[in-house]
Amino acid sequence: MKTECNPNQMDFHGLGRREIVARFDGGQISSDGGGLLLREVERRTGILRQLAEQFTDYRDTDAIEHSVLDLVSQRVYGLALGYEDLNDHDQLRLDPLLAVLVGKQDPTGEARVRERDRGKALASPSTLNRLELTPWHADAESRYKKIVAKVGGIDRLMVDLFLQAQEQAPEQIWLDLDATDDPLHGAQEGRFFHGYYKHYCYLPLYIFCGDHLLCARLREANQDASAGSVEELARIVGQIRARWPEVKIVIRADSGFCREPILRWCEDNQVDYLLGLAKNQRLSKIIEAEMAEAKGQYHHSGQAARVFKDFDYQTRKSWSRARRVIGKAEYLAKGDNPRFIVTSLARSDYPARSLYEEHYCARGDMENRIKEQQLDLFADRTSTHTMRANQNRLYFSSFAYILVSALRRLGLSGTQWARAQCGTIRLKLLKVGAQVRISVRKVWVSLSEGYPHAIGFAKVLARLRDGPAFCPGR
Repeated sequence: MKTECNPNQMDFHGLGRREIVARFDGGQISSDGGGLLLREVERRTGILRQLAEQFTDYRDTDAIEHSVLDLVSQRVYGLALGYEDLNDHDQLRLDPLLAVLVGKQDPTGEARVRERDRGKALASPSTLNRLELTPWHADAESRYKKIVAKVGGIDRLMVDLFLQAQEQAPEQIWLDLDATDDPLHGAQEGRFFHGYYKHYCYLPLYIFCGDHLLCARLREANQDASAGSVEELARIVGQIRARWPEVKIVIRADSGFCREPILRWCEDNQVDYLLGLAKNQRLSKIIEAEMAEAKGQYHHSGQAARVFKDFDYQTRKSWSRARRVIGKAEYLAKGDNPRFIVTSLARSDYPARSLYEEHYCARGDMENRIKEQQLDLFADRTSTHTMRANQNRLYFSSFAYILVSALRRLGLSGTQWARAQCGTIRLKLLKVGAQVRISVRKVWVSLSEGYPHAIGFAKVLARLRDGPAFCPGR
């Protein structure tokens, strides 16, 4: 017999003689009281306002209640707060606190035009869906979906937000590139089987500068990991140098990006590179002496040993010229572990060991940023049919990351959460129980008295309010 679930009254095991009965009847209570911090970040940065400007809205202005800014804000705040699906907004549209974050002047929704919508201040899933599913060729004559995303504008905005976040031009920046798998479980457009990952997937390309996301490009998986990298680099580097003409730029990636077109483009455009290089028999032979030395050190000390060799190398066919290569001859308990990198950085400035251990290995931090997006902010929820719609979903996840990352940068510096990942920030600071009471003059948000990080929360808010508010055109 099927168990019947009644959400109106739930009985738990008792406490002594007392029964424990729970109901969803607490009134205007939200589990996302800390989301107000994200609203303060938006006031400081204008991230969502600038994103909304990258959509063309062909809807009849006299017939709409939710602006593009409202829809974009509702979608991105929802992702940041842990609500990955549009279906979640069937109930979230009742949440007055989320309505406050979005900026609704009537957070209760009591003044909605249609009687069926009253009490629901925010947009329904079907209305939000138009942000993702509108085709690129839609116009005012289209029947339903009329909110067109300007892909080029969104791409430029990611780089602009990185530039806006810097108080002054840095002397040097490192751009990290990586590809990852986005597993697919349906018949999505552009679906291909990938031999390395052993499943059907997309193969998105990410480019970061430190914690700043500069590119999130959805791609089909039937191509090389480096596909499209030159075009994205040309766009991003050009945009950065238009603002900072003198900045030194280094790109960093694993051996999947060690391709002649990328190397040549960097050399032709005064961009340095530090890339992994796949090992082969020729390379292994070149470091035979170093590997023997590392093996001897291991057997003498019982500890992993590394010996580096710095040399010039050219492939027999694929490279157009000889380049600087560093070989790491490493011997571990399981045996030899050779690794190679290729770089345009000068030997006089970057010795072999420090270049590998301090600079190349730092590339691994980018993988944590990608995991934040996929695991904490649902970048892998690409379940709509078309690639364009799934690219839009990837954009919304990306801007949820940018918003939370801005909170980390502006509000959490110097706190215990300064290096916390997005999921931890959500758990510790955003998921705070709150009762919401709305009067004519005030919105009262009563946060949980049992919240253990109240002092830290207040300090974060003070940091956010100390800075200037976003000024359009800044």
